[in-house]
Amino acid sequence: MRLAINIDHIATLRNARGGSDPDPVKAALLCEEAGAVGIVCHLREDRRHMKDDDVQRLRSTIKKKLDLEMAATEEIIGIAIKTKPDLVTLVPERRLELTTEGGLDVVAQKKYLGEVVKQFRQNNIPVSLFIDPADAQVRASADIGTDMIEIHTGEYAEAKTESEVREQFQRIQETAKFGKSLRLGVNAGHGLDYDNVAAVAAIREIDEMSIGHAVIVRALFVGLEQAVREMIHLVEGKTNQVRRQVEEE
Repeated sequence: MRLAINIDHIATLRNARGGSDPDPVKAALLCEEAGAVGIVCHLREDRRHMKDDDVQRLRSTIKKKLDLEMAATEEIIGIAIKTKPDLVTLVPERRLELTTEGGLDVVAQKKYLGEVVKQFRQNNIPVSLFIDPADAQVRASADIGTDMIEIHTGEYAEAKTESEVREQFQRIQETAKFGKSLRLGVNAGHGLDYDNVAAVAAIREIDEMSIGHAVIVRALFVGLEQAVREMIHLVEGKTNQVRRQVEEE
C-alpha cells in the first residue's frame, strides 16, 4: 500500500489572496520528504486551484511520481502530453461542483475515452480512470486498454450508518478484486481521512491511495510533514497488520 498526496488545496489557499504563497511546489517537496510516494494535482479547466505553471514546476522539481488529474478535454490533453506526468488520472468535471462528485461513466463514453487512452499510451503516459465501484465500469475500463483504475471512495466516506458503511466498503472491496482479476492496477481515493482510511488500506488488492483534503486540514494543526507521516502510519500500519494475520492463518 502506497500513499500519494493531493496538494490542490495548497493552491486554493494561495489563490484566495493571490500572490505566490503558499507555494504548492514547496508543499510537494515537504510531502516527498515525509514519505509520500507521489504528488497528485488536478488541473481543472477553470484553473480554480492548480495553474499551468504549477504543473510545469512540479514536473521539473519533484523527484517522485507526478499524477495529473484531469478532464478528458482537448486543451488539457495537450498540456498533459507536453508535460509528460508519470500518470494521468481522467476524472469527470463540472464547473459548479465544489469537488469531484463521482466517477467517470466509462460505459457511456467508452468510444471517446478509448481514443483518449490510446492517445496517451502512444505518448508513453500511463492512464488511470477514476470510476465508481461498479463491475460494469471496471470491465469497460479494461476493454479500452487503461493501465489502472482509481476507485471513488466518496460514498463510503460519506456513509452515515454502520450498515451503509459496510455496504459501501464491500462495493470497494469487490471492485478492487475484480480490477485485479482483469490485470488492472487499482488505486483508491476521495473523502478518505484519519478516521476512515484504515479499513480501505487493509484491502490487499488496492495498490495506492490518493488523499489530499484531510491531510492539508491536519497540517494546519501539526504541520505538513507530520500530517503526511501520520497518514502513512495509518495506511502502512493497518496493511502490515492484515498481512501478519494472513501469514498466521
